[in-house]
Amino acid sequence: MPHAVDFGTVSTAGLESSPVAAALAGLRANEARYFKNKYDHVFTVEPAGDAAATVEWVHRILEDERGIVISSPALEATGFQVENIRMAYVFYESGLSVNVMYTLEDGGKRAVGFKLSDGMEIPGELGSFKFARQKSKLAGTIRGSYFVIKNEY
Repeated sequence: MPHAVDFGTVSTAGLESSPVAAALAGLRANEARYFKNKYDHVFTVEPAGDAAATVEWVHRILEDERGIVISSPALEATGFQVENIRMAYVFYESGLSVNVMYTLEDGGKRAVGFKLSDGMEIPGELGSFKFARQKSKLAGTIRGSYFVIKNEY
């Protein structure tokens, strides 16, 4: 059952098995605030098992584009469309968040983004990426990186 992420009161619900659950919850809340403020979209998530199609789409893009297989279990995911952009997020037990931004029209922006929760080490499968730091009131220090999607999905 999908539930809306409340960025006013950060909750670890659904993320309890993560060793950095509080930081991951802050990261998730940070994304919810962004989509509410920019698109007036309510950011909802559901258990990864209930969002299998979204998780599989994200994993297929990672594997096909860069040969990346995330070793941590997926805890929650969401997929939605804002304006002409298909978005997908997967939140992992390790504290990693992977998102796909896929503009539907040809020639639009398409990318995969990685965000690491505060206190999380860079996973081995992402060791070749450079991560920039960003401060967030909800998530502490977020480290992020991305790559551009070259193929059609």
